[in-house]
Amino acid sequence: MKKKKQLRTIGKVKLSEYFKELKEGDFVALVKDASHASNFPDRIHGITGVIEGKRGKAYIVRVKDFNKEKRHIVQSIHLKKLK
Repeated sequence: MKKKKQLRTIGKVKLSEYFKELKEGDFVALVKDASHASNFPDRIHGITGVIEGKRGKAYIVRVKDFNKEKRHIVQSIHLKKLK
């Protein structure tokens, strides 16, 4: 897990990351953005999941954890769309 950002990018978050729109059914990777303080658990960093819906500004992501399906509510800053 990458804990540090490069010196020039610390504290900077692109506006396009805040306002990116994801559709239901998109595959995403959960990647913690170190410059944004949030209660993002380390155990779900790097896991892939499917967008189920939107709740406020955040997205509901369905993740398979061994044999169980779990749902996490994650801000768009921490989501990276997979192709």
